[in-house]
Amino acid sequence: MGKYDPKFVEEKYGRCGTRIPSSLFLSSDKHWSEVIADEVLKIFPNEEIYTAAAGISPSGDVHFGNFRDVMTAYAVLEELKSRGKKTKFIFSWDNFDRFRKVPAGIDASFEKYIGLPLTSVPDPLGKYPSYARCKEIEFENAMNDLGIELEYRYQTDEYKAGKYSELIEKALQNREEIAEILLDFMTEKGKEEKEIDPDEYKKNFYPITVYSRFTGKDNTKILSYDGKNAITYKCIDTGNEETIDFTKDHIVKLAWKADWPMRWKYEGVVFEPGGKDHASPGGSYDVSSVISQKIFERPAPIFVGYEFIGIQGLGGKMSGSKGNAITPSELLKIYEPELLKWLYLRRLPHQAFTLAFDSEIYRQYEEFDRELSEYRDEKLDLSRAKGLALCFNDRKLLSQKNIPIPFRQAVAFGQIMQWNENKLLELLEAVGLQYDSASISKRIKNAEAWLLIYNPDQMIKIRTELNNTYVTAMTEEAKINIKKFRENIKSEFSSVEELEKIMYEIPKDINITDKENAPRQRAFFKDVYNLLISADTGPRLSTFIWALPREKVLNLLDI
Repeated sequence: MGKYDPKFVEEKYGRCGTRIPSSLFLSSDKHWSEVIADEVLKIFPNEEIYTAAAGISPSGDVHFGNFRDVMTAYAVLEELKSRGKKTKFIFSWDNFDRFRKVPAGIDASFEKYIGLPLTSVPDPLGKYPSYARCKEIEFENAMNDLGIELEYRYQTDEYKAGKYSELIEKALQNREEIAEILLDFMTEKGKEEKEIDPDEYKKNFYPITVYSRFTGKDNTKILSYDGKNAITYKCIDTGNEETIDFTKDHIVKLAWKADWPMRWKYEGVVFEPGGKDHASPGGSYDVSSVISQKIFERPAPIFVGYEFIGIQGLGGKMSGSKGNAITPSELLKIYEPELLKWLYLRRLPHQAFTLAFDSEIYRQYEEFDRELSEYRDEKLDLSRAKGLALCFNDRKLLSQKNIPIPFRQAVAFGQIMQWNENKLLELLEAVGLQYDSASISKRIKNAEAWLLIYNPDQMIKIRTELNNTYVTAMTEEAKINIKKFRENIKSEFSSVEELEKIMYEIPKDINITDKENAPRQRAFFKDVYNLLISADTGPRLSTFIWALPREKVLNLLDI
């Protein structure tokens, strides 16, 4: 076999895995979770419990891209549950993985821990039992906030409890077969670059890593295996050799492409999604599928590859290991839980989408609110309705007719009222706006975080003194209009509508059409904004002026 060839692999091993192609989604009018559930039931019709899996190594922050793993599996299990199936959702923390490198922001002295399991590396902050736990806890708290129930598997605990010993033995007894599978998936170029001789590779291949009992690290070499439970290894760092019984000395871990299918077998997994890196032809899923079928005698779970997620409004690529990742808990500071889930569930898995940290978030909230309104008015098609319903743990909220406060208004009015919820409610009542109080409680917090953390440059700053520089550049007609307006608002006005009418009438020329007056009115509003906040635009002007202290407005317009 010269290079990896999908046709060759299928002829040799048979069909060992089931991928969901994007064409299957596009040819159906169902929500994608229903399409996947159909395939799961077709391949696994008689499971007592339908188990989906997701997971990651806690080598860094678990970011928004990893979260698509969870949301994809979550949607499919919810669909299976709606069909009366018993389900289980496993999330594996691969915390028995090695500490590979020191992430950005961590003291360089942590280099001494490279090669240890992540659970043997201390927490840099000294707050948690290990580096791994430091990364796990934030994600778990976010899942609680989202109402997503997961059964966590901590792989250090699983391995050290000896749960996988029997399957490790099976892998070792079939080590040359696993080596041959790996070779079949390699390109000839890859073999040449690594100077791999197939016969030598199979002879010396072991699908395990040993953590040395002398150093705790994985810098070891396996010397021999007795065909049962005993392996002899050498610790490269100390030069020491020893023979262990891996069913009693739990310092052995399977390599990734054997570890993944081993856990499919152990847990009885029927569905697991994965990112593009695992989904590529000849990648981790394909290799592991063959190992699952041929070595562990278990059909590989249904697999769907998902597209990576973009971010807008932040510079640079996010990376957990670089220490600059945006985590689900960070997302929940600016997105309410139902909206965040909706962003992940409304797109097909193979479609990319963007999370917004700039003003694009206004549109996302608006689209979510509009879709929720259409759902309540029974105007949504069945696919979109299914996706939206999955976002709500409490389905009663779907049928309520309460109108949520637009996120744009939560940002604008919230900062004017210094993020005081009671004052904001008073303002909204005064200007005749009635919004769901629960949405105000949630969104005022999201709006404050969005503005202060990611968009401080968009904060409205009321001037403390007259904008003399701007006044000097104003035309005489513009100054006269400002003086007229100031005079008009000295006395009380009955409503925001009355104030808005005054604002539009001041610059209006009765001798021209409304269309011709529009530029004059815009120029007037621009002048008012600049005198109040040194900007050409801002919150809806009539409501803004209504909310501000009257004396402050009069002083800033006193030209």
